[in-house]
Amino acid sequence: MKKCSHSSHHTLTELNITPLLDLAFVLLVIFIITTTPVVNDLELNLPTAANRQKDPPRKANYITVEGSGKLFLNKREMDVAELQQTLVSLRLDDPDLSVVIRGDSKTKYRKIREVLDAAQQANVVKVELATEPAK
Repeated sequence: MKKCSHSSHHTLTELNITPLLDLAFVLLVIFIITTTPVVNDLELNLPTAANRQKDPPRKANYITVEGSGKLFLNKREMDVAELQQTLVSLRLDDPDLSVVIRGDSKTKYRKIREVLDAAQQANVVKVELATEPAK
């Protein structure tokens, strides 16, 4: 004999459309906000921009450190003290001085550190280390 004559799963047969309506309203609001209205109702003569040449990019100064420890600033050989004095004079001429340090892969880190210290003592803030991408 059956204990229950009615179906216990009658709530699963009904379709709840409330989440679907919520989704539809959210999408409608998003489309309304993101769609910009076309404004072409007035005829205007817009001003033109001046044709001004862009400033040329600043020339970087290259400090090359060979594997033997020789220093070159823009292909001119010098020692660390002379390098620092030259960087100070270059920075006075151009406060936005940029320096790229190129070191041979066999160069001792101590030499690169001396060059970085000289640039720091000359108050050169734009210092980059040149590298090659890995193969």
